[in-house]
Amino acid sequence: FQMYIRIPLKARPDRKGIIVTYITLLIYLFSTVLVFCEGQTSKSVRMISLKDMSSPSTVFTAYASMSASIVLFKTMFNQLVPHQVQRYILSTIRYYFKARSSVLTLIIEEKNGMTPNLVYNASETYLCTKISPDAERLRISQSPKEKNLTIRFGDCEKIIDSFEGIELRWRFVHEESQTSKNDGDGTNIHSWKPDKRYFELSFHKEHKAKVVESYLPFVMNRAKAIRDEKKVVKLHTLAHPPSYSGSCIWDSLNLEHPSTFDTLALDPDLKKAIIDDLDRFLERKEFYRRVGKAWKRGYLLYGPPGTGKSSLIAAMANYLKFDLYDLQLADLRRDSDLRKLLLGTANRSILVIEDVDCTVDLPDRQIKLCGDGNGHGRNKRDVQLTLSGLLNFIDGLWSSCGDERIIIFTTNHREKLDPALLRPGRMDMHIHLSYCSTHAVKQLVSNYLGICGHWLFGQIEDLIVTTKVTPAEVAEQLMKSNDADISLDGLVHFLKRKRIESHETKSEEIDEIEIQEAKRLKTEETGNKINVNGKLLE
Repeated sequence: FQMYIRIPLKARPDRKGIIVTYITLLIYLFSTVLVFCEGQTSKSVRMISLKDMSSPSTVFTAYASMSASIVLFKTMFNQLVPHQVQRYILSTIRYYFKARSSVLTLIIEEKNGMTPNLVYNASETYLCTKISPDAERLRISQSPKEKNLTIRFGDCEKIIDSFEGIELRWRFVHEESQTSKNDGDGTNIHSWKPDKRYFELSFHKEHKAKVVESYLPFVMNRAKAIRDEKKVVKLHTLAHPPSYSGSCIWDSLNLEHPSTFDTLALDPDLKKAIIDDLDRFLERKEFYRRVGKAWKRGYLLYGPPGTGKSSLIAAMANYLKFDLYDLQLADLRRDSDLRKLLLGTANRSILVIEDVDCTVDLPDRQIKLCGDGNGHGRNKRDVQLTLSGLLNFIDGLWSSCGDERIIIFTTNHREKLDPALLRPGRMDMHIHLSYCSTHAVKQLVSNYLGICGHWLFGQIEDLIVTTKVTPAEVAEQLMKSNDADISLDGLVHFLKRKRIESHETKSEEIDEIEIQEAKRLKTEETGNKINVNGKLLE
């Protein structure tokens, strides 16, 4: 072996051949030792047979001979056989002679790459109904808007379940995030390991097929039934800005917005059109698959501030029982962050980007640099978020990573949006939310005062037709008193004042237009005078 390590690398024989050679040598040495031991043993037996079989000296002589042979063999083995070969031989022996376990363990991780693991989510929902009074470690939480406590597993908590006579053992494991620093070569290298959560499912190996093909689908279906029974619409927002080292994490709370289609102050025909479109979208899964389109829908809500865009979004979420994801583009820096966010959203969800006209800079198709709230803008070199990335996020290849998704844009100024955002296939339905109509006022009066008729309604209807007022302004007047007469009388005075202000504004605009027109005519008259040889000609 010492001669072998001195041979240049290119001239050395194959490692496998060296191992075979040493094993052959080992067998030869072992055979030699056996022959030697056999001779010593035969001699001892003859000595015992010739003398006294029970003599202690005879037994000691045989034992000493065997011990010397074993020590000789062990010494030769340690000195002649390299340690690498020794470890290989011992590991091979342990592999073939170790006791085989009859237990199979499945690892169910929280994440499947960048996407959520549906099996993990279903397992967590299902096992929360199986927590026994003997549990030793549980996590209990309650957000400010939640009515009930949320109970989840503590680290290493175990649960025993049974299915068709099979005993199944569940174990929850949570590995917390770790940050390491390495200065070995003179440079600072920081590495970050995110949180890791997973379940361990253990059972007898002979039940593998039944567990995979029957038990896990049963858990998935049972979890879906539990979620449908206790469905609570969630409002998700970014827990922290995305970073290179970690994935984007959504934080959520219960959406307790009371808005419904029954309480929305919308035109009846528009309300029916929206509901029919939502129902048709839910029923056309096979249609979208057949025509080769992603199962998603885009809505653009536009109109003056205070016309009920946010209330309509909440009503859609409550009607569909879809979770809401509120996306603030100012929190993102790169197009890749959009992809991470899309992969982090669940199916049957609504993604909302509000006031998109204030976020997207149309001329150069770059996302505007937004301040951090303290008057400081972000460095332009750090921002690589583009409108093309947003468009690809809406209906590009990445938009197909999920089903039953709705994307909603809101804006106060539709005319400022890039035509690329408005084309069919991106925003499928444009919903104009304008000023209050007669029906909208009656709906608001019914919601706030609980009445369906009043002697002031005729006067209010006449004023509404000629006055531009938003539902938010009407609601503000109706909330000033619980008495219907006082509230409606205040609304009448408000509408009259609003109409007078509107007429005054129009008069000022007309006067301004007339002044500008007079200036324009005067400029044109002056321009028509031509100076020829020092004379002005008209």
